[in-house]
Amino acid sequence: MLKIVPVILSGGSGTRLWPLSRAALPKQLLPLVSDKSMLQETLNRLSGWANIAKPVVVCGNDHRFLVAEQLRALGIESAEIILEPIGRNTAPAIAAAAMTVEDSLMLVLPADHVITDIKAFEQAVAKAAVAAEQGMLVTFGIQPSGPETGYGYIQSGSAIETASGSFKVNRFVEKPDLKTAQQYLSSGDYFWNSGMFLFKPSVYLAELSKYQPEMVEQVKQSFENRYKDLDFCRLEEKSFSACLSESIDYAVMEKTALAAVVPVDMGWNDVGSWTALLEVQDKDSNGNVLRGDVYVNDVTDSLIRSESRLVAVIGVDNLLVVETSDAILIAHKDRAQDVKKVVDHLKAAKRKEHELHAKAYRPWGWYEGIDAGERFQVKRIMVKPGHSLSLQMHHHRAEHWVVVSGSAMITVDGNTKLFSENESTYIPIGSTHRLENPGKLPLHLIEVQSGSYLGEDDIVRFQDTYGRS
Repeated sequence: MLKIVPVILSGGSGTRLWPLSRAALPKQLLPLVSDKSMLQETLNRLSGWANIAKPVVVCGNDHRFLVAEQLRALGIESAEIILEPIGRNTAPAIAAAAMTVEDSLMLVLPADHVITDIKAFEQAVAKAAVAAEQGMLVTFGIQPSGPETGYGYIQSGSAIETASGSFKVNRFVEKPDLKTAQQYLSSGDYFWNSGMFLFKPSVYLAELSKYQPEMVEQVKQSFENRYKDLDFCRLEEKSFSACLSESIDYAVMEKTALAAVVPVDMGWNDVGSWTALLEVQDKDSNGNVLRGDVYVNDVTDSLIRSESRLVAVIGVDNLLVVETSDAILIAHKDRAQDVKKVVDHLKAAKRKEHELHAKAYRPWGWYEGIDAGERFQVKRIMVKPGHSLSLQMHHHRAEHWVVVSGSAMITVDGNTKLFSENESTYIPIGSTHRLENPGKLPLHLIEVQSGSYLGEDDIVRFQDTYGRS
């Protein structure tokens, strides 16, 4: 059997899981169902399998350091991380990955799905591998547990005699209304479209060339002109950005004669809303999912989640309550899909709560805004051991740094000094400066900014370990 290379698609923003999921920290990078992120859970469920190669992860530029850090936390050091210059849906992303993978099978997996029956998943992959080695483009059809209107469906056709457990695909259908979904459920030959695939990269590229030859050529140019940036593979921007934005379903699977499906019941959920997250987690005796510093009294069938402070909920049913340090969502379970309207409103109002958390992650650590007013801003900063911020300068603000714990190596206008707990320094407007953590423990400090403009874009970088401009 050919080696199976997991190709993990880690794009997207997961707007229906706001306020936890945001553009800078989307749901696949969050610990939603355990203490590990969805991306880490996706990779973990493949550990120990025979015939599994190192993964290929496709993600956007803004998430590259978080993705790399989460892979390192799992002990995965040699994964290929491909950076998309711009999101162009799944068909071009998978094509770029296919050009990386040679003489193997590609197991294409979204990074943000839940699968609870790992054994059933592994058995389904083994069945699909037989059909894939015979040149089929195999998808996985989820045995429906009800007349779900939020998923697309796949209708299975005749069995493939040379690949037990695999069936030809009769057709793909879009999300149905309730009456149609009930008919699909009754027929027994319709399955939820999981968005997971297994095939030879050469077969996928050949079929994509039939139906979208221009896309293949653009991805090929982008791939051939790729370049290394630290540990990342950057696709050339101009060619990839010119690609048509299309899903693999629309570009290939709905058109090809090589589509096959392996039906499977494996406790799958795409966690597309807060109610979906409620469904896949263990509930208490009142049907509640509680996480964080939460107090409830006379509450049933609700999801209550606190990220930063005490949340007390009394005498309600069927609610979604999600608290972060800068936003709180309260909604009826039946209105979970309307969370996207909040995100649309924030975008239209040119606010930042749909993009950034109060705590912003950087390759060197993180910072968190704790107070702000006219001409001042206060942040907590954490720098990981052995890491440093860029050598930089600000045109409009001065900064005062107070070391809370750890050791700080601070350079101001060419003068370097080591600072310890309870020591501080001042960086005037226009001074070139750098903050480093030379120790073995995390460095925590308080930064007080003052000036006429305090935006994050008031940074002129002269040197940067992480290749940021």
